[in-house]
Amino acid sequence: MLSRYKPFDNNSLALGRIVIAALSVAFLASFTPQASSPQTSPVIEVLADHDSRFKMAGQRIPSITVHAGEMVTLRITAIKAKNRNRDGSIHGFALLRAKDRSHVPGWDFLLRPGVQEIMEKAPEAGEYVVVCTVICSDDHDGMNMKFTVLP
Repeated sequence: MLSRYKPFDNNSLALGRIVIAALSVAFLASFTPQASSPQTSPVIEVLADHDSRFKMAGQRIPSITVHAGEMVTLRITAIKAKNRNRDGSIHGFALLRAKDRSHVPGWDFLLRPGVQEIMEKAPEAGEYVVVCTVICSDDHDGMNMKFTVLP
């Protein structure tokens, strides 16, 4: 009786070995520790309200605390203000160093009505203040909050 199956030839064996080697490398790589990426924090919800105040649920005096170098995700809801910029922004969200009120590069956002989600890397450890950069009303100067960055 003749067999319908023919034995592997050298090309088939070589191909099989290559496939097994590739699968082995992929399998082992899945257990190799990867370089750590910046840690992502939970989403921080902020309300830039119509009364020219930053607000956060459960906080009478809103403040944000994060760790240096972590990715910060802000979900900011901007509610209509009395005034707006020409570009349509009604509030701003800028980070200033508390000691000298200098701007932190990359941390100056204009907020239009509605919800905006912003991801940014936390600056170096220290005390900061968030200020509104759009003259949103007569009470604009009171629109600020504390921002603490831990080591």
